[in-house]
Amino acid sequence: MTYRTKDILRISYPILVSLLMEQLIGLTDTAFLGRVGEVELGASAIASIFYTIFFMASFGFSIGAQILIARRNGEKQYKEIGTLFYQGLYFQLALAVVILLISYLFSPLILKHIPSSDAIYESSIIYLQWRVLGGLFAFCGTIFRAYFVGTTQTKTLTLNSVVMVLSNVVFNYILIFGKFGCPALGIAGAAIGSSLAELVSLLFFIIYTRSRIDLKKYGLDRIPRLQIDVLKRMFNISIWTMIQNIISFSTWFLFFLYIEHLGERALAITNLVRAISGVLFMMMTAFASTCGSLVSNLIGAGRPDEVAPTILRHLRITYMIVLPLALLFSLFPEFILSIYTDIPELITASIPSLWVMCASFLFQIPGHVYFLSVSGTGNTQKAFILELIALVFYVSYITYIILYLRMDVAFCWTAEVVYGSCVFLFSYLYIRKGSWRKKRI
Repeated sequence: MTYRTKDILRISYPILVSLLMEQLIGLTDTAFLGRVGEVELGASAIASIFYTIFFMASFGFSIGAQILIARRNGEKQYKEIGTLFYQGLYFQLALAVVILLISYLFSPLILKHIPSSDAIYESSIIYLQWRVLGGLFAFCGTIFRAYFVGTTQTKTLTLNSVVMVLSNVVFNYILIFGKFGCPALGIAGAAIGSSLAELVSLLFFIIYTRSRIDLKKYGLDRIPRLQIDVLKRMFNISIWTMIQNIISFSTWFLFFLYIEHLGERALAITNLVRAISGVLFMMMTAFASTCGSLVSNLIGAGRPDEVAPTILRHLRITYMIVLPLALLFSLFPEFILSIYTDIPELITASIPSLWVMCASFLFQIPGHVYFLSVSGTGNTQKAFILELIALVFYVSYITYIILYLRMDVAFCWTAEVVYGSCVFLFSYLYIRKGSWRKKRI
């Protein structure tokens, strides 16, 4: 018997709420900075996506850890989950320190040659130098997320995200605008506030896990030493999702860089639309992530025949929830955009891009659900190859329409249709082929 709709919703709902709440971190920055100026709005887009490239290396490792935790959970080998958890935590701490040093040493040199606007460059550096500090906390938080999703104990994610978002709103309001006696820090305040919110999130995870989780059952009651053999096994699964995520978001960063060469207004429009698309994207990701985890659990439990029906059920549910919201955004674009900026000309100019972005989810949803299902089978190397091919088409397309044809920014958003269509086709063919049934991790 496949997972029923109510089972999927029960597991997906907390993930959905947590992802939406986390998305509000970026939305808060955008909404506040949209009232500071277009330069700050555009700079935060460049810097936050640059930071996200670093973060996605960490998130890629956590996806590999989640796949392994879910497989052991399906096999009922609960004690091994604690070992995977702590080894993952050691790796994430080391990775955070390395990336922090790399960012401080090389980010100014890299960004110097990227934006054509000096004002955007200077503001981007200010934002980034504070934002990367949050990586020390965010990287560790991804392992807690991997544990809770892999063991299907997802309600915790909702509580954590509510605490994190509320912290971010308070910190940003105080630091950006200079409230309660604090100086108005502008774009620096947005970065500091987000980093502090990540710290609050990690502290919540630690306190909740120690007080509410059966530590002995999952092998979390004892902190083990570093085990290279276990870490190597985790890395063999995770390396492909790490590289895949870095390359994927690097191309997303490339999209913003191309748009920046169309002008500061075009970049500001893209940042607004990106913020709104994040709401739809996170909803889609919640169900796709659940699908990947359940696929891994099903294979671990020896029920591979239930994989395909489970994927289709996730696909139907995702369409039923995401598309009505996308339609709502399309019908009331001025109201939605006014949440993020109070500049009338910018709102009017952003509407066509918003419409194209919303329509693109017709193609993004099946691509994302099937792609994370491929990762859930444990064949992360194959998932990497599939996305790499899709990204070749994506980069070729944006290079042609933006740099060569210099199309309107709204048309540039059709690139999401190209990417979603390609990754769906390749992932669907792999799942249908069935070679993943022989994969052991």
